[in-house]
Amino acid sequence: MGYGFPAAIGVQFAFPDKLVVDIAGDGSIQMNIQEMATAVQYNVPVKIVLLNNGYLGMVRQWQELFYGKRYSHTDMTYQPDFVKVAEAYGMVGLRAKKPDEVEPTLKKGLSIPKPVLMDFQVCREECVYPMVRPGASISEMTLGTREMIN
Repeated sequence: MGYGFPAAIGVQFAFPDKLVVDIAGDGSIQMNIQEMATAVQYNVPVKIVLLNNGYLGMVRQWQELFYGKRYSHTDMTYQPDFVKVAEAYGMVGLRAKKPDEVEPTLKKGLSIPKPVLMDFQVCREECVYPMVRPGASISEMTLGTREMIN
């Protein structure tokens, strides 16, 4: 968590003519959000696709599926407006709140030759798969909820 954005900046430096996209959660991006300054300072046209659910999503998912929805320290209701933060750093900030806004936001964001953050508001309890249950090996990953609970 937090590794994706700085790594994407490094990849963009290594491959300046390629499209580089960091797909991050709202908790992850806050761990290195200050690197937006680096992207702007060096005009690194990396793109951030932010899946914003107002939680530390994968931790919340574990708490939901394996610990009876006993949520602890995962709620991020009080967080910054990521579009405004991106703009404050000099990046382009875009937001999609509805499913029909996803494609136009992606097309616009990916076409801009500057650093861009695209904030996609997703359902607060949306789950992410594949996932590995506690104590399992990576070879036992699952693709959905039914497999996780059984």
